[in-house]
Amino acid sequence: MNASHRPRLLAQPFALPAVAPALALLFAVHAPPAARAQGAPPPPSVIVATPLPKHIIQWDEYTGRFEAVQRVEVRPRVSGFIAQIHFTDGAIVKQGDNLFTIDQRPYDIAVQSARADVLRTQAEVVRSSADYARAQQLVKSATTTVRDLDQRHADFDIARAQQMSADAALRNAELNLEWTDVVAPISGRTSNHKVDVGNLVTGSGEPTLLTTIVSLDPIYFTFDAAEADYIRYARLSQEGKRQSSRNAPNPVQVRLADETGWTHNGRMNFVDNEVNSRSGTIRGRAVFDNKDLFFIPGTFGRMRLFGGYLDVLLVPDASIVSDQAQKIVFTVDAGNKVVAKPVTTGNLAFGLRAVTQGLAPTDKVIIGGLANPFVRPGAEVQPQPGEVKLTEEEADVAPPAPAPVH
Repeated sequence: MNASHRPRLLAQPFALPAVAPALALLFAVHAPPAARAQGAPPPPSVIVATPLPKHIIQWDEYTGRFEAVQRVEVRPRVSGFIAQIHFTDGAIVKQGDNLFTIDQRPYDIAVQSARADVLRTQAEVVRSSADYARAQQLVKSATTTVRDLDQRHADFDIARAQQMSADAALRNAELNLEWTDVVAPISGRTSNHKVDVGNLVTGSGEPTLLTTIVSLDPIYFTFDAAEADYIRYARLSQEGKRQSSRNAPNPVQVRLADETGWTHNGRMNFVDNEVNSRSGTIRGRAVFDNKDLFFIPGTFGRMRLFGGYLDVLLVPDASIVSDQAQKIVFTVDAGNKVVAKPVTTGNLAFGLRAVTQGLAPTDKVIIGGLANPFVRPGAEVQPQPGEVKLTEEEADVAPPAPAPVH
């Protein structure tokens, strides 16, 4: 025998241990079911409870921004050089406060000239009146002609018309002089001044922008609602379940980007007259009291509008899982099998998530143990009884009264 074959013969006994795992796997596959069941893990334990039925307020949430009730661009009515600025940029001003002064000297001269014209025309009226009265006496004695009398009468009427024109010119000159003081047309907060002292501003054609003022109290909150929401509100109004925001100041609440609670109360005061055909939305507006001037125009906020009442089933928010485009709740059937039920959810109420469709009051909802990866549809579980409890006191079990806006 060739000596080169000996190592191969000697190595064959060492190949037996490598076959052992395969033999064990083969034995496990063909073992009786009872033998396999002895080593299988028990079904995962989960906590189940029936959903909690409640009659709650439906709040519809929208995104919007605050807007000023009044916004004015301050522009001069007369032309001239800016002589003085009387306000600090960003200051709160009241209606009638002086903001800018335009050089008054040429307008003061115009007033003096107009007054002189008034005096001249007044004197002309006196003279022509006396001439007319004298002609009336002379015509009786045939000392003067009727034609001369008519001429004196016409001169008197012309003098009175000239006086009226001079009076109007004086009032116009005085008004132009008054307009050299540019005052705040509304109360509110100013922007910065757009023109410095010494610059020429124009009051005709396209008047120069001097600054802007926005009112702050009260303040509007505008938002866009979907067409479907508008139709639902209209249906509720027809059925007498909710008044239209066109006819009633339905309550609203708003919170800012850094807030978690709905602490600011307002009321609806406007719904637009048409649906935007491009966006499929309709514009709405609420009004809020702003005594502390905290809200300013342009601030982003989240608003919720009273949308009526709903009968819902409440479950913990953590028991709602997402499956692509739908929300799902895991329940346990009579055979202790996990069943996935697509649901339609609403807002949070009492610290729980409202379910409007997809669940029955008798369903056993899995509220604990969902983190176990073996808890999935079709899997067998060991249900343990639990209870859905209210985690928060709901302050708005009834819609808040609309906040008075002064």
